[in-house]
Amino acid sequence: MGIIWGFYLEIGPQIPFYSILGLLPLLYWVNKKQARKGFPIFELTSILLTVLLGVHVINLSQSKHLAHHYTQTDLKNSKIWEIKIREVLKSNPFNQRYVAQALSLENKESSGKLLLSIPNDSTSKKLKVDDELFVFAKAGAIKPPLNPNQFDYKDFLRKQSIYHQIRVQSKQLLLKKNPSKTIVGIASNFREGIILKLKEQNFEKNELSVIQALLLGKRDDISETTYNSYKDAGAIHILAVSGLHIGILLLFFQFLLTPLNRLPKGKILKLICVVLLLWGYAFIAGLSPSIVRAVTMFTFVAYAMHLNRPTNSFNIVTLSMFFILLAKPLFLFQVGFQMSYAAVLSIVWIYPKLQRFWFPDNVIIRKIWQLLSVSVAAQLGVLPISLYYFHQFPALFFISNLLVIPFLGIILGMGIAVIFLSLVDFLPKFLAESYNAIIKLMNSVISWVAKQEGFVIRDIPFDAIQLVFVYVLIISMVVFLSKPKRKNIFVLLGSIIVLQAWAIWKEARLHQTETLILAHQNRNTVLLHQKGSTLNNYKTDCTQNNRITKDYAVAEGIASVSDNPLQHSLHVNGKNLYIMDSLGIYPRTQEVNFLVLTQSPKINLDRLLDSLHPKIILADGSNFKSYVARWKKTCLKKEIPFHHTGEKGFYVFNLD
Repeated sequence: MGIIWGFYLEIGPQIPFYSILGLLPLLYWVNKKQARKGFPIFELTSILLTVLLGVHVINLSQSKHLAHHYTQTDLKNSKIWEIKIREVLKSNPFNQRYVAQALSLENKESSGKLLLSIPNDSTSKKLKVDDELFVFAKAGAIKPPLNPNQFDYKDFLRKQSIYHQIRVQSKQLLLKKNPSKTIVGIASNFREGIILKLKEQNFEKNELSVIQALLLGKRDDISETTYNSYKDAGAIHILAVSGLHIGILLLFFQFLLTPLNRLPKGKILKLICVVLLLWGYAFIAGLSPSIVRAVTMFTFVAYAMHLNRPTNSFNIVTLSMFFILLAKPLFLFQVGFQMSYAAVLSIVWIYPKLQRFWFPDNVIIRKIWQLLSVSVAAQLGVLPISLYYFHQFPALFFISNLLVIPFLGIILGMGIAVIFLSLVDFLPKFLAESYNAIIKLMNSVISWVAKQEGFVIRDIPFDAIQLVFVYVLIISMVVFLSKPKRKNIFVLLGSIIVLQAWAIWKEARLHQTETLILAHQNRNTVLLHQKGSTLNNYKTDCTQNNRITKDYAVAEGIASVSDNPLQHSLHVNGKNLYIMDSLGIYPRTQEVNFLVLTQSPKINLDRLLDSLHPKIILADGSNFKSYVARWKKTCLKKEIPFHHTGEKGFYVFNLD
């Protein structure tokens, strides 16, 4: 709660810091004086203290309030930046992208993270983690989404403490010789060396990309088809080195090092070796945030296994979460972090209940039931988050998990052997071919499950209110089924009633809504007219990507979408909208409330404004930028509002 409040309210660092210093002696005094059955002052003080700690650590993580953060300087003009590459992002067809750390600005010490974009051309050289360079550039603000209900990349980067981006050509970069090294940079470069070694072997391209993701956590080379297959089959977690992989490796290392138990102090030695092996694997996989998170969590689990006594599993998991958020509070906003801990906590809580519900005598049936129980428990934990972010549900997730998870330990074990042997140039051809065949078989199984289209439920409208109350529903349902008491069923029925009431209210509001939106799309005009649960999509080029319409329809719960050719004029709620295209034809009516300029019409805007007297001029993404700049100056001179979707984003027409 403290991290969330500190992030959104942007509380300065001084108040929580001095409040913590003041509360610590109070906490000590209350602990000494409070009666066992008295008012819980100690507990309330502890809660307040941890909330303030959350506010404080998020301030330290963002560091935007510190004097040397680059945002404290004037960023209107180009400046000399000294930056260090911290992370290599997946490139797109146009740009190479990196997360960079500011070291100095105009030869003065500076801090803060930036997004660095370099256009792909024949002279561009790929940068590596830990590279340091000088650039002369202007830091630009990251744009918010230009269309309604679109993925907010600006907010996504803000939750990583990135507020600006630098765009430079390759020739504008000056690389420093002998830059300082970091452990993450060494790990990342070591991983790249492993990938180069694997590329020398006889792996097929598609299989190699899956091996890189499965073993080393690098998903950049996976084709869109393969990625979508894993996503539709509910097995996307296999392609990210996460808690599942580290948990399997922990069990594997525990089994492998069992003989150490016979030595004096063997159990302590075994714990140290297991932890070192887990962190060694994290190093090989590049020390990415998801891997560090998973290894930290299972380091605590390894310690609990070493103690070998009944311990509260929730304490172990939440203790690992506490220390991770203490060091990296912004992890809280990452989808991977949320889903990882939701799945683990759900397994810890629900899996034992399912095992008590039914314990088959047959060993094979028991193992299948255990796998299904783990899969169902994990899916219940991540279902609301998955629906909220991805709006789809793979109904056959249990089949893909049942077919793949039992063999994942073998796949990971063989993979580690393949990596080690390839590094020492001693990988036998038969082993490489066998491993390639296993990965190919796994891809085929996942592809077959994903092709059962009828079992993949897509485009599910799901908002934050539903996210909260579906979790309340799941928790109350599990509690009631475990302990069928009257008060438990009241909570269960209450959550169902709230969800139904919210759905009815949304539906009623939807049927009363009429909205007209001018969206932004390059070289196209897109007009969205929502009337109740139907959406009319007017566009000049119906062959272009329909993503804008789909995102809007899913978010608003639209039941029916129809594509229509763009009309020159629309009359909605007594308001006249005229769309002028490249032909520059004037409207017949003299009353125009909204004038939309599209396809770069060659017009005399001064004369047009004097003739029609529109309330506002709008220009979309289909116009030349030079034309838009000229129109903007004319409107400024005439004191008429001007809106360009490429600059200000989509426009919602006022129909009142």
